[in-house]
Amino acid sequence: MTHRLIEASGNPFALTHLDALESEAVHIFREVAGEFEKPVILFSGGKDSIVMLHLALKAFAPAPVPFVLLHVDTGHNFREAIDYRDRTVARHNLRLHVASVQDYIDRGVLKERPDGTRNPLQTVPLTEAIRQHRFDAVFGGGRRDEEKARAKERVFSLRDEFSQWDPRRQRPELWQLYNGRHAPGEHVRVFPLSNWTELDVWQYIAREKIELPEIYFAHERDVFLRDGMWLTAGAWGGPRDGERVEKRLVRYRTVGDMSCTGAVDSDAATLDAVIAEIALSRLTERGATRADDKLSEAAMEDRKREGYF
Repeated sequence: MTHRLIEASGNPFALTHLDALESEAVHIFREVAGEFEKPVILFSGGKDSIVMLHLALKAFAPAPVPFVLLHVDTGHNFREAIDYRDRTVARHNLRLHVASVQDYIDRGVLKERPDGTRNPLQTVPLTEAIRQHRFDAVFGGGRRDEEKARAKERVFSLRDEFSQWDPRRQRPELWQLYNGRHAPGEHVRVFPLSNWTELDVWQYIAREKIELPEIYFAHERDVFLRDGMWLTAGAWGGPRDGERVEKRLVRYRTVGDMSCTGAVDSDAATLDAVIAEIALSRLTERGATRADDKLSEAAMEDRKREGYF
């Protein structure tokens, strides 16, 4: 990329690649603030949403962030991430909407899946929250390097009145010009971290000294092995008969529903150690640790077409 070539040239006034990524994301936040009436930021307490909120705070400082937050809570989230979410909301005096999957199950709108995972059940609470609050732009922390369906996304991703995604309706984004036009009832999903990699995210966290939930660093945890992944036992239904719980030194590369988010064996207890570990990895974080993406070759794309992020 051009900014990487400039950085390598030794020009002391050139932007580093992290500066360029930050500048692009800040521009996207300000562009949305100028174009849309009621944007919202998805915030789960996971590292990508944490970086996204940090960028939003920078984009509008010293003024407050002009957007509310939304979290679709599966009820099977890691406690460390939920505690971090609540501390962050209180620290920055933000407003948080929580759409609860459990509420929809209790009302009979959704049914538990046989495998216990609730990630696919997030679509209905998400789309109803968008419709109920009339959000017209929804910020998500998706990155193109995560998964092949997400690699198809534009920065501004148009969704129809049913929150459905059609890759054929995506618009060109030449020269960082973003088209936010949408019909009544439609909205735009916005991805400020589209051009970031997992390594970029961690390097930025280190540079900015951003606090993270401790779950992202090596710690001892009771886990059991299923389909090649170390899962955490919990109320969602694991482990099954024959699955042995053992204490291992692990950390999480991504944090989602406990039923489908695997830990990785790791002794990386510091930012520098995590960055070194990620730099050597040849598997994406979702490919290595997300069981819900392994249901089929097109699992993520199918969910996106239905309204998922």
